Amino acid sequence: MIDIPKIRFDALASYCRSPLTAVLVTETRWLAFMDERILATVIRDTDGDFSGVILARDTKERYRCIDTTGLSASMDEATRATEQRVRQISPTLEQLRRQGDEHRAPVDFFRPVRARDRLNPSFLSLAENEGFSPARGVIEAMMRWYEDPDGNFVEQFQTTGFDSRVWELYLYAMLSESNYQLDRSDAVPDFAARGLTGAFFVEATTCNPPLGADGRPLPAPPTSTAEEQLAYVRDYLPIRFAGPLTAKLQKEYWELPHVKGTPLVLAIQDFHAPMSMTRSRSGLPNYLYGYHHRSTREEDGSLSIAPEKVRSHRWGSKEIESDFFSIPGAEHVSAVLFNSSATISKFNRLGVIAGFGSRQVKLTQSGLILNHDPAASEPTPFSRVISEGYNETWIEGLDVYHNPRALHPLDPAMLTGAAHYHLLPDGQIESRSPKWHPLTSVTAIEILPTDDI
Repeated sequence: MIDIPKIRFDALASYCRSPLTAVLVTETRWLAFMDERILATVIRDTDGDFSGVILARDTKERYRCIDTTGLSASMDEATRATEQRVRQISPTLEQLRRQGDEHRAPVDFFRPVRARDRLNPSFLSLAENEGFSPARGVIEAMMRWYEDPDGNFVEQFQTTGFDSRVWELYLYAMLSESNYQLDRSDAVPDFAARGLTGAFFVEATTCNPPLGADGRPLPAPPTSTAEEQLAYVRDYLPIRFAGPLTAKLQKEYWELPHVKGTPLVLAIQDFHAPMSMTRSRSGLPNYLYGYHHRSTREEDGSLSIAPEKVRSHRWGSKEIESDFFSIPGAEHVSAVLFNSSATISKFNRLGVIAGFGSRQVKLTQSGLILNHDPAASEPTPFSRVISEGYNETWIEGLDVYHNPRALHPLDPAMLTGAAHYHLLPDGQIESRSPKWHPLTSVTAIEILPTDDI
């Protein structure tokens, strides 16, 4: 028996928790037996009694409950009872782990389904490079639970849809971490999330590169000068976001019987150019709310922010209407989600924290975090080395832009830990953000020599 950190237990087994668990019991200790063939958690109920919950992989390789102990007066006593019970049942583990409802073979995201020359280079890096082995470990644990209602997830993950499928995996992990039971029995929308605070639906989408006449991705416009940066944020990025968001409106998911009357959220990530998500965050609210906000430093040192109404965005010959939330049909969208850090690097960082992958992998994350000083006009730079014991959550960095015209508003309490934004009548945007909220970051990978581990 060994103790394992909660984040590793969660990475391996959190997907089997019921949302009621957080109300009925508190987990106090997390254990592994037999090289993690068996996991256990010691829990404390509302009466103050302790007991052990024992889990093992079913025939689809998903950790699920196979036994529990009786009640104990202390955590140590419950731990001893759990260890004793594991010894008793281990000879019959192969029989006990069969749940009877495993109707399909285990899912394997990494077994190639196409010839190597058709595999996405990013997928090959994830599957083969030592530097991404922590991310690979996290995804291997997650993939056992991930349902694929479309039937094409693995093929797209390995080929043309790698980025969009990673975004869906992020949403799956974030919603599970937020204590939601996820129902994927319907192909659309992507996620039905049901928890103690209510239910809502999430449909994922991405900004992809524009294509030239030859079918190849076009490069992003230059942003070397202040004027180019302003045009990029005010016009180019809104046009990139508008395409996938308005396309989702045409699907009219809110008319589906299982969606009617329930908040519907669109979740968008930006992959229109390499590293684009590190600089595209400020362009999204410009388009969603139809405002650009200009800041001015007053004589007394205070910061004045003046909203400017934007009617449209033009780039070259293309012009679109601004203010997505005012478009007919958008009243059925409760909010739009975005997280600039929700890329494969986040999986890598969470993997290192949870003890997955090669011990020779060293990650350093650097970027900008929100500055909560009302007089601040710039975010705060940061840099940190990622290691076991360091803390990061899946929801960290998530931005939730609420629709002021939503027919079914999303309660901010449904996504605790995210930053929430509301448009006020005067055009200002009210922000409620966690103390630590990354706005943009990059993660450097270094492979250490064996002697430095």
